[in-house]
Amino acid sequence: MRMIYAGAIDLRTDEAYYWTWSKESALSFLDHPPMIAWFIRFGTAIFGDTNLGVRFAGIVAMLVTQLLLADIVRRVTHDVRAVAIAVLMPEAALYYGLLMAKVSPDVALIPFAVAMVWALVRLHESDDARWWLAAGAFAGLALLSKFTAIMLLPAVAAFMLVPKWRGRWLASPYPWAAALIAVVVFLPVLIWNSQHDWASFRFQLVRATATHELSLRTVGDYIGLQFGLVGFILLPVVLSGVALTAWRGYRRGDAVAILLSTAVIVPFGYFFWKSLSLRVGDTWPMFIWPAGFAATAINIAMLSREGWPAWIIQSTIRWARIAVASGIVFVVAVFLYYVVAPWNFIGRADPIGGEAGYQQVVARAEAQLQATGASWIATTDYRTYAMLRWFFGDRVPVIQINERGRFEGFRDPGMDAIRGRTGLYVGREPDHISPVWRSITAIRQPLERVERSWRGIVMDTYALEKLTGWTPELSPQKDSPLYRPRTLAFHPSPPQARGKG
Repeated sequence: MRMIYAGAIDLRTDEAYYWTWSKESALSFLDHPPMIAWFIRFGTAIFGDTNLGVRFAGIVAMLVTQLLLADIVRRVTHDVRAVAIAVLMPEAALYYGLLMAKVSPDVALIPFAVAMVWALVRLHESDDARWWLAAGAFAGLALLSKFTAIMLLPAVAAFMLVPKWRGRWLASPYPWAAALIAVVVFLPVLIWNSQHDWASFRFQLVRATATHELSLRTVGDYIGLQFGLVGFILLPVVLSGVALTAWRGYRRGDAVAILLSTAVIVPFGYFFWKSLSLRVGDTWPMFIWPAGFAATAINIAMLSREGWPAWIIQSTIRWARIAVASGIVFVVAVFLYYVVAPWNFIGRADPIGGEAGYQQVVARAEAQLQATGASWIATTDYRTYAMLRWFFGDRVPVIQINERGRFEGFRDPGMDAIRGRTGLYVGREPDHISPVWRSITAIRQPLERVERSWRGIVMDTYALEKLTGWTPELSPQKDSPLYRPRTLAFHPSPPQARGKG
């Protein structure tokens, strides 16, 4: 089902944006570390520059995640039923069961984060300190995927320091060697940032430190998205399982229970705190729930061993079964809605339809290129830039003329075909009246307006304009209005941008 979905559904703008990264040789990127670009390069090496090629690594990541979860639960419980529940819970959660086919940095982060937890479970099981080294390598790969991996550090610290073995590990070189390995693996990002004034860290720090007024709407968005992406029944089941696992772990000094529960509780609490004043991205918390699935499956096995009342054990198992069954039905229904059904029940707010239909814009842009003799395309939005790059490939140079800080270290887009030549501007309204145009001397001639629609609903309107008398600057000064990217903290994203992490 995920393979069909990956091949049939149009790329979202962020996916196309990450695909453009995969064509570059940069060590890292402004928005995120490079792992997602490597994931896409892996998939397109097999399936070419196709929807499936871009998304294939996400499908593999889901499989790897499930196998690791199964092994974690097997090693802790030796209970086949608990293992089955651990494997089925991700299938019953919309994000993992279907939407991990949509590539994002979170898709790259998830398997490495789970692999780090798996290595620490192996450490606990075997008492072999060398598993610290594997955990350090996986931690470095997780950081190479997304900076939010750092939120797992409290769980690792609690795993190391709360149980009675803390004295042994504080005196052992292995945990510190693991930390060094993680830093070495993370070096591409550190090197790139040292060469570019620590741009990624500055960019992300704005989000992390931004303060706004209290907003119940953003809190509701955060909680509502967790219910939608994890499951209306599954989410409460997992939260209760995590709570009992935390109680068991900290009360008894159980290292694995401490690790799994803290890996959920700390990031979940942090994102809840941020949601009080800032919209939390759809996918940002998704790296925490696999640990929650493992904790919930283990908890089900432990209840009977600890002598809990029969009605509690039976109720817990029953609700887990209901959550899995209803969740899988929901995932299949969503799949059928997007792949088979012809209707649009959500209107312009549809998260998939809101980024579909770019073929209509591309067709008119191609016609205007021929009519005006333009040799290149300009945009003022990275989403439009990414989709035009995706559809035009290397046939026509596409330049985002502003936010040039996003493109540090990118190759020459084809300036020989741009310099001194007529260009075509394609911009989503109202970006075509952006203040950035006051910094540009181009002569603009309006050509037409193009509607982008999905299943009969107009999602956006685009302005097409002829540009003459100007050549874009690829490397403006850092104080130029053409250099600095907008940040989520101060510029709320339009509906079509939701989900970018």
